[in-house]
Amino acid sequence: MIFDTKQHPVTQSILVKASRELSEADERLGGLIQKVGPCQLSLTWKDQHFPSLVEAILYQQLSTKAAGTILNRFRSLYATKRFPTAKEIHETPESDLRSVGISRQKISYLKDLSKRMMDRSLLLTRIDSMNDVEVIAHLCQVKGIGRWTSEMFLIFTLGRPDVMPATDLGIQKAVQRLYRMRTVPFPDKVEKLGQRWRPYRSVAAWYLWASVDGNF
Repeated sequence: MIFDTKQHPVTQSILVKASRELSEADERLGGLIQKVGPCQLSLTWKDQHFPSLVEAILYQQLSTKAAGTILNRFRSLYATKRFPTAKEIHETPESDLRSVGISRQKISYLKDLSKRMMDRSLLLTRIDSMNDVEVIAHLCQVKGIGRWTSEMFLIFTLGRPDVMPATDLGIQKAVQRLYRMRTVPFPDKVEKLGQRWRPYRSVAAWYLWASVDGNF
C-alpha cells in the first residue's frame, strides 16, 4: 500500500531526518542504518521521465551488467548523443532493435510506450502532480509496465519518500535476514512490517537493498 497523497521529492535534509526517525521507530532497522551509514538514495533520471521508463523496460529480468550493455547498444542506434524520442523509437525497425539484444517482448513494450507518448494517452508532463496511487494507475496502462516498475519510477525518478516495494525479492530477503525469519516473507507480511517505517518507506527500502548488496 502507498500513501494516497502527493509527496515532496526526497532531499538531503529529508534523508537525514528519515534515517533518524526510522532508527527511533525500529531498533533492528536502526542497527542496519548505523552499519550502512548515510542514505545515498539518488534520482537516476531526475526530470527525464520517458528515458527512465525505457531503461526500466530494458532492465527487466536482466542483470545490471547485461542490461547496461544492451542500453548502450540501444543508444548507439541513434546518431545524436541525446536519448531518442518516442517518435524515433516508434519508427525504429524491429530488426534494428533485435540486433542490439532486445527481445521481441520488450520491443513490443517499447513500441507501446512510444505510441502512448505520441498519442498523449500517457501524459508524463503531468505525472509530477499526481499522487502515488494515480502514478501507478497511469503507468500500468503501458504494456509491460506493472506495479514493481511503477514503484521503482516513484522512488528513483520522482523521488517519492514513502513507497514500499513489497513484491521485490531483494526487499523480502533483506526483511527475512533483518528479522531472522525462517522463510522469505510474503508481500503482505512485508507491508505489515513496513507500517512502522511510514512516512519514509522508500528510505527504509534503500537500506534493505543496501543490506543485500553490501552483505551487512
